[in-house]
Amino acid sequence: MFTVGMIGLGAMGQGMARNLANAGFLTVLYNRTTEKAQTLGQELGVLVALSPEELAEQVNVICLCVSRDEDVLDVVHALTKTIQANSVVIDMSTVSSHTAKQAAAILACHNVDFLDAPVSGGVEGAKTGKLAMMVGGEVSVLEKVRPILESMATRIVHIGETGSGQATKAVNQIMGAGINQAVTEALAFAKAQNLPIEKIIDVISGGASGNWFLQHRGLSMTQGDYPAGFKVALHHKDLAICERMGENAKMALPLTTQTRLDYEQLIADGLGDCDISALYHLKVK
Repeated sequence: MFTVGMIGLGAMGQGMARNLANAGFLTVLYNRTTEKAQTLGQELGVLVALSPEELAEQVNVICLCVSRDEDVLDVVHALTKTIQANSVVIDMSTVSSHTAKQAAAILACHNVDFLDAPVSGGVEGAKTGKLAMMVGGEVSVLEKVRPILESMATRIVHIGETGSGQATKAVNQIMGAGINQAVTEALAFAKAQNLPIEKIIDVISGGASGNWFLQHRGLSMTQGDYPAGFKVALHHKDLAICERMGENAKMALPLTTQTRLDYEQLIADGLGDCDISALYHLKVK
């Protein structure tokens, strides 16, 4: 029988936790900001731990969704103090493949399995349980916990060995940077041509250049509204990871670098917590 703990209750983690609870898996929550965990714990009727160590004592599957590589490794080190042998740690954060391999090695010393399972689908996907999940690690471990993952994701793909899930997420983040650049630039061009934006979005969404970002962010961005979704600051962090991975592979990523630099300007303009569609702000400045 699975007992699941969730660590990390940001915009993505909260949606994941709710879906885990709705499926009957969630036992206990932990978040660095205790008040947030207590509020959600009360809503969901689950326990709240005051530390990762306390959470690990109570469950046999631990899901992580935190912000940075250092946070993942700090949590993993904390878990090793109390985690039960034969438990599974599933990291749904976005970090480097090197960090995933480090975490797996640390946990293996305690007879604990590890999956790197980053996700795509944004806050909307986290809320509705319709994320896409790219998984690195042993197939047998994935199959063991698949019912848990299916409460959060509708597409779960085993990529390969540990770290390959995070490498695939890097591909996703690079592609997202390109789509953001293309859509924001194209819509800024449409505005400069005095074209009716709603009609432009409608007709292009139905053709070969149509995409999720255009459909779901096109209208709001052209109205100067950048709703809470995938934050500029988080994508900026992810693209820096992609650049480091590119350097290790001796590969330049010029579009990725330009997008990261554009995000730095947005952060300087006070838009770091806005959705990445805020890139439109720079195109029409």
